[in-house]
Amino acid sequence: MTDPDRQNNDPGNPAQDPEPVVSKPYVMPDDPEQGSVEALAKEAAESRDKMLRTLAEMENLRKRTTREVADARTYGISGFARDILDIADNLQRALDAVPAEAKESADPGLKALIEGVELTERSLLNTLEKNGVKKFDPSGEKFDPNFQQAMYEVPDPSVPAGTVVQVVQAGYMIGDRVLRPALVAVSKGGAKAEAKAVET
Repeated sequence: MTDPDRQNNDPGNPAQDPEPVVSKPYVMPDDPEQGSVEALAKEAAESRDKMLRTLAEMENLRKRTTREVADARTYGISGFARDILDIADNLQRALDAVPAEAKESADPGLKALIEGVELTERSLLNTLEKNGVKKFDPSGEKFDPNFQQAMYEVPDPSVPAGTVVQVVQAGYMIGDRVLRPALVAVSKGGAKAEAKAVET
């Protein structure tokens, strides 16, 4: 059996407290090393460059995030708005199905029904407009494939060729993008639309 007092006095025993290590104090040299000022200036310039690049990247990220948030607010309802357009189309079809003569000679019950459908359509279009969705009707305009989709051509010499003469289905914009192009009939056989003269 070992004696605990002998164990602590044994110089080979690792349980004894080691001698404390004292670090040497740092002594500033009288003269700085050759080239150390240039090295410090170079390091400071590199750090400043990195800082400016980081600030620029952060500013770009902030602008991009702001733009993405604005786009999400404006265009985030695109899918929902497309689905709602079917309702607007059906209300318009219901109104178009009643001839003008029938509207005039209709009994009070039918007139109230027609007025109710018109009021519902106006309310729906106003709600869409409040949310950035606007209806557009390109009748009489020059055909523009960015905003319209041609369904068929109509021979009509009284208007320039390529003019929208009939709108089959209205188009809708959301913000500055086309939500749904207008379905149109385009004239053919008339005079060519005047091309802008190029000055030489």
